[in-house]
Amino acid sequence: MALYLAILTLTFFLSTDAQFIHNYFNINGCSDTEKESMVGSDGEEMWHADFNRKIGVNTLPDFADPMSFPGFYETSVADQEVCKQNLAVCIKVYKNLPEEMDPPETSIYPKNDVELGVENALICHVTGFFPPPVDVSWTKNNVVVTEGVSLSQNRPRNDGTFHMFSSLKIIPEERDVYSCTVKHRALQGPQTKIWGVREASAAPPSVGPVLFCGVGMTLALLGMATGICFCVKGAATDNTDMAKKEKQLMQWIYQ
Repeated sequence: MALYLAILTLTFFLSTDAQFIHNYFNINGCSDTEKESMVGSDGEEMWHADFNRKIGVNTLPDFADPMSFPGFYETSVADQEVCKQNLAVCIKVYKNLPEEMDPPETSIYPKNDVELGVENALICHVTGFFPPPVDVSWTKNNVVVTEGVSLSQNRPRNDGTFHMFSSLKIIPEERDVYSCTVKHRALQGPQTKIWGVREASAAPPSVGPVLFCGVGMTLALLGMATGICFCVKGAATDNTDMAKKEKQLMQWIYQ
């Protein structure tokens, strides 16, 4: 499957007193089965085209300044036609040269601190792959899960590769085991990462402090007993010596 990817990068300098460099990018890509259009800044996505729902999606966070992208979706649809033409020309000119590929690296982790019975989400981060796309699937206790799964767009990295996120909503219970499986053309086989709910989450409080306190008290009692023993022994020794001295003194007097 051939892929045509066009990336436009612009650099902006803001402020006259202190200069800040911001990188704006526009990605337009297509293949035999995939198409993608995205706008972003400083490596973060701001907007992408959802060609399945035929709408543009604003992905700026809630705290960002409100921004709209009028006409971007319609432009993306037109750009896809140009992309397909460019793809056909590239296939003809370059005669399907061997495609460079980079395999992904995958990690899995919870979004928030894990508490049994409390809703959370697992994040599967797939990074360093080229070309897009990757296929991501989830399982819970060896059963495939599709409900509560979300996928991000393929996002560019500075080295020319891509990364993306997939998340799964969960309610962790003791001994649950989840897995995230990634498929990509650069991999010899599926890449799977496993995450399980630790039984320690429901473990009783640590007895360490109580144990140390008990040991300390035992040592203290042993110390007191040893001290008393030495005192008694010392007193007995003193009495014996005193008796000897008295006996010697009496013998000296009556000599």
